[in-house]
Amino acid sequence: MEIRRDVFQAIADPTRREIIRLVAENPLNLNSIAEKFDVSRQAVSLHVKILNECGLISIKKQGRERYCEAKLDQLVEVAQWVEQYKQFWEERFKSLDKYLAKVQANKKDKI
Repeated sequence: MEIRRDVFQAIADPTRREIIRLVAENPLNLNSIAEKFDVSRQAVSLHVKILNECGLISIKKQGRERYCEAKLDQLVEVAQWVEQYKQFWEERFKSLDKYLAKVQANKKDKI
């Protein structure tokens, strides 16, 4: 049974976010990526596999090496989702600020 992965799952893990950052700067082979972390090469390979399945990186074979390149188009979905909730919460905080200002004004009027 194949597990369906999505971009949100991929970026939920700090190691995967760091891998994305590294390969966004420069395509790297798996060994170069693994050297940057204090986990096994196998663990890094699993993270890379998840990122590849989510479409955040592509793996290209060059000779005997496999190079990982960032494909950041998928992050647009995340950015849109975050922006939606950012706007929601900004409106809520503005409403709260107005309410608190009103409560403070009412307290001053009673004094």
